[in-house]
Amino acid sequence: MEIHRFEKVWIAIALLLIVGFIATIAYGALGPGVKMVDASGGTIDPEAVAAGESGTAFDDPGVRQTGPNEYDVYVVARQFQFAPGTSQPIEVPAGSTVTFHITSPDVTHGFNIAGTNVNTMVIPGQVAELTVDFDETASYGIVCHEYCGGGHHTMEGTIEVVPQAEYDGPGGS
Repeated sequence: MEIHRFEKVWIAIALLLIVGFIATIAYGALGPGVKMVDASGGTIDPEAVAAGESGTAFDDPGVRQTGPNEYDVYVVARQFQFAPGTSQPIEVPAGSTVTFHITSPDVTHGFNIAGTNVNTMVIPGQVAELTVDFDETASYGIVCHEYCGGGHHTMEGTIEVVPQAEYDGPGGS
């Protein structure tokens, strides 16, 4: 049986498309540093977080310096705010590495820093950990991308990356 040359061309094009799709998926999964959220953040009692009696940094969420230009930010996402972030911006210095620890005492929320690749689900009883390098001064919006109730559309916050010279330290400003 002989295959017509136009059929050979279309078979070659189809095979190239399949290889291209597989390469695109492999790059998207491995290339730009995207990783799945794992259990590295640990678990926490959501009722204790809601009562402010967890015995952890979530009882007084905010920014904590852990080393030179290294900070931990503890955030509690609850209907319909990020604490800190909504009523007071999260302030960190430029040129710093920030690890966010995020949990929720009530329902599933989202934590997305607009303009970056920081994006995670915030599940009651679990602690999500994300590390980000903030190299330049900027203002970033935080949005909840998981429907969390009637006021979901108002759930937003702010991260202010300020110059090193203007940074007052954790809890400052």
